[in-house]
Amino acid sequence: MSTITAVLDACPDGTLHLPLPPDLRGTRVRVEAKLEAAPSAAKSPVELRAIMQKLRDRNPFRGIKDPVAWQRDAREDVRLPGRD
Repeated sequence: MSTITAVLDACPDGTLHLPLPPDLRGTRVRVEAKLEAAPSAAKSPVELRAIMQKLRDRNPFRGIKDPVAWQRDAREDVRLPGRD
């Protein structure tokens, strides 16, 4: 019996492909699976800098003239009990 721990990338059709060790190829194999989402791989600092630069280049807040007024309008204030 071999115990294999692997993180697999799901194919677009929803299948997973498990590479077998050479001694199990060509035989019947019983598989027990525990499926859970794996944490995504960490990006390198170079990749993160490139992503941040793309966000800065897009400048999604360029049209906001008054940030305080924009935040006040965007925020939904909650009425607290006893504070009318």
